Amino acid sequence: MNLFHGVAASPGIGIGKIFLLEQEEMVIARWAIPKEEIKNEILRFRKALQKTKRDMKKDKQEMLNLLGKNHARLADAYLLILEDPILTTDIEKQIQKDQVNAEFVIQSALEKISHTFDTLTDDYFRERINDIAEVGNKILRYLLGKQKRELTQMTEESIVVAHNLLPSDTLALKTRLVKGFAIDVGGKTSHTALLAQSLEIPAVVGLKDISSRVKTGQKMIVDGDQGVILIEPDQSALKNYHREKEIQIHKNQELNKLRDLPAQTLDGKRIELSANIENAEDVKNVLFYGSEGIGLFRTEYLYLNRDDLPSEEEQVEHYSHVIKQMMPYSTLFRTLDLGGDKLTAFIQGYAAEKNPFMGLRALRFCLKYPDIFKTQLRALLKASAQGNMRIMFPMVSGVEEFLKGKELLERAREELVKENVSIARKVEVGAMIEVPSAALVADLITQEADFVSIGTNDLIQYTLAVDRVNENVASLYDPTHLSILRLVKLVADAAHAHGKWVGMCGEMASDIHLTTLLLGLGLDELSVVPSFIPRLKKIIRSIQFSEAKKMAGQIMAAKNLKEVQSHIEKIQLAVQ
Repeated sequence: MNLFHGVAASPGIGIGKIFLLEQEEMVIARWAIPKEEIKNEILRFRKALQKTKRDMKKDKQEMLNLLGKNHARLADAYLLILEDPILTTDIEKQIQKDQVNAEFVIQSALEKISHTFDTLTDDYFRERINDIAEVGNKILRYLLGKQKRELTQMTEESIVVAHNLLPSDTLALKTRLVKGFAIDVGGKTSHTALLAQSLEIPAVVGLKDISSRVKTGQKMIVDGDQGVILIEPDQSALKNYHREKEIQIHKNQELNKLRDLPAQTLDGKRIELSANIENAEDVKNVLFYGSEGIGLFRTEYLYLNRDDLPSEEEQVEHYSHVIKQMMPYSTLFRTLDLGGDKLTAFIQGYAAEKNPFMGLRALRFCLKYPDIFKTQLRALLKASAQGNMRIMFPMVSGVEEFLKGKELLERAREELVKENVSIARKVEVGAMIEVPSAALVADLITQEADFVSIGTNDLIQYTLAVDRVNENVASLYDPTHLSILRLVKLVADAAHAHGKWVGMCGEMASDIHLTTLLLGLGLDELSVVPSFIPRLKKIIRSIQFSEAKKMAGQIMAAKNLKEVQSHIEKIQLAVQ
């Protein structure tokens, strides 16, 4: 039995035989093309490109039929990659200039792209290099006459193992035969991980080279809770995991009974449990799992994988649809949270940044380009007439930035009033606390904001100076570091001092071993992936708020990480 650690991408336990999507070896040689044959070589490349586009369009339609618009956008992303000059006109120019074969030019281009993406610090966009590589490899397979094994060939319950998954592969994940998957690449924000969570398939990603270590037919266990896989497990491990899987099934059945009950402690403290989503089609999951609202709607996905900015009308329609479905619960829309490097097609004279992670992004970008921002603010205010809406500005670093954002929102409101457009009388406006400077002046921000929500993913990275996807320092990424706990307490106390509520929308909020601590620190709201809500609700309904505060006080008095971990372990034992 061999055990490997990766990234826990989607919870649950999968047991079955391996179905390996082999990463075929493509040996790319370089050879000269006679001048008189250059046109034919370019034509050969164009044919491979067209065949790849044809496949992608077919995939998109099938994904649209089976999985809906949300996941069909994955195919859109791949189609846009196929329109990028670096994989189209630039390739042709290089073939003509160097007079070499198309395969070699494509391979060189992919290596160049890979090097560029390695310098990015944003998790989501750095992982897009895997998508670009897969598109490039698909073109190469047509040029080399190679065919990749398809998931449609699966005939029994299996665990899918692959280097990465293409849109065409994801279609087969809908079948009941797929009991889990293990992937070489990717992180928690990769397309594969997000799809696994949506389809509720246990998954572990970021396993580096697992696809080269296994064979089709071997037995495998995928533990999506712990982020581990077991190859050829012994009878003892199989027995234990089968028993654990049965326990999980029973637990899920019990959790479903809590759907319509409030998230309330034994001594009466109410906590608002909300959901993080990015698309209107995800609302059905929000309601299914018993959420009390949407605590984070990521509006930036409307701006991705397209060749134009979303119009005001398109945004109004999209936001309104979500609000109507969620009534009478509230929907919290986070305004555009992207850097200018993702919107360069719409910004003249934009210069690429060496470190966009600390550059012009989120609210900073919106204040720099108020026309783009105001269009979104107008759309949000128009949609507010449909129900209960909240607006939140991301990456606020100080009270001045927040006030500038509020000023633009007020201008948009005044414009709409003059135009006799119906809008809500009152819309709560909050700040996302994900920068240490914002946490340290939370007392000033909460005087001006209606609420604050702590984005722990970035707050932890910025505070600890740790890139959580950098394997050299990822072990230092620790949500229970005393500096993080003190900042959370600081923000919560500041909000309550001014009569405002405080929430949390990062991954830390979904950790059931930290739920008791977070309540004790003063969190009023937790916003997580919809499927995590029942587990959090169970924890909340089984504890005393007074005990949670006592436990938090003991942890905050700790002098080192060892003491903190000792208290956390006690909590873990209590919630098992």
